[in-house]
Formats: sequence, structure tokens, C-alpha cells
Amino acid sequence: MSTSTLVHIPAGGVTVEGMLEIPDGAVGLVLFAHGSGSSRHSPRNNYVAGELRAAGVGTLLMDLLTPEEDRDYSRRFDIDLLTQRLLEAAGWVGSQEATKHLPLGFFGASTGAAAALEAAAALGDRTRAVVSRGGRPDLASEQALLKVSAPTLLLVGGYDDGVIDLNQLAYDQLHCEKEMVIVPGATHLFEEPGTLEAVAMRAAGWFAEHLPRKAR
Repeated sequence: MSTSTLVHIPAGGVTVEGMLEIPDGAVGLVLFAHGSGSSRHSPRNNYVAGELRAAGVGTLLMDLLTPEEDRDYSRRFDIDLLTQRLLEAAGWVGSQEATKHLPLGFFGASTGAAAALEAAAALGDRTRAVVSRGGRPDLASEQALLKVSAPTLLLVGGYDDGVIDLNQLAYDQLHCEKEMVIVPGATHLFEEPGTLEAVAMRAAGWFAEHLPRKAR
């Protein structure tokens, strides 16, 4: 069983909407940072979130940009803004009775991966794990990449040539526990049969291992 709640999170003068779902006995909570042009309704991220919940991990899928902001294409690559929204969401879940005790993780896709790593760097030990799917972690600052302490998993499609190189650049700058996995036969959106399942399995395993590690 899991509880599912539509939540409204105040964030820098606007309100972002999200779906918070927490399975019974959750070992942690993962905040999803969607990529450019995506939303909390993304079927790919919702599939991954469902697999995380099946593994005992709570999820918060939210829109980091308002509909008006998202119409401005440049906002989708405003990593500072996306990071700030993610940090405000992290602060919000840290103040709620139902979620404040749960260890925190981030799952980032596309540009959301950079925001997830920036947020993880800013929060330090408060972040227990980060996973990037087809992400652009290279868009995070070098300072942030060097500062991330949370175990970080980068998942990249085997046919996503340019993005593989960009992930390798970011991977080389990370000094935390880390792993980079090339998913065979997958393009950028992991639309090929079995590839999204592989992502979800890896992500669920990563969070299940690392989120509860330092729990009291």
C-alpha cells in the first residue's frame, strides 16, 4: 500500500505542483527533476517512479517550472533556477510530518540531472543518493561536481553517442562513490524494448542500497 497526495510547494514566489507517493515502510524519498520540455506526467519517469515504490522508495514527481515559465525555452536550461526549485522542494519535504524523517535522494533526467547534482552538492550529507537517466550532468558546475558526496549513478543509452561523452566528462570530476552504466541498445529516451526496464531496475537497486545506509 502507498499513500498518494497532490501537493503544492511554495517556491520563490510561485507554487509548483507535485504528486507525492509514499509506500508503507518507505526507506527514503526520491525527488524527480524532469528534463527540458518534460513534466511530472512524463510516462518514462512515472514508470521508473512506480518501480522505485515497488522497491520501498517514496517518490515526489513535480514540475520545476510553471506552465508559463516552460513556454520560455531558455528557462528549461536555466540550471540555477531548476536547482533552486529543487532545493525549495527538498526544504518543503523536510518540514512535512509525513516526509521529514525520510532519507533524501534525487533522480534527474536530461537537464534535470544537472539540477539534481547541484542540489546534492548544496545539501551535502542530507542527500543520500543521486541517479541520472540520459542526463546532462556536464551542465552542473565543476565546483558542484567536486562537492557532491552522495553516491551517484549515471545511466546512459549505448546509442546516445554525444551524451555518453558528456557524462564521462562529469563522471571524471565526481569524487564521491560513483558508477556509470551504458545501457546497451538504448537511445536518448530509452524507448527501445527493455531499456527503460533496465534503467528502473538499476535505479531502484541504487536507491534501495544507499538511501537507508545512514538512517538512524
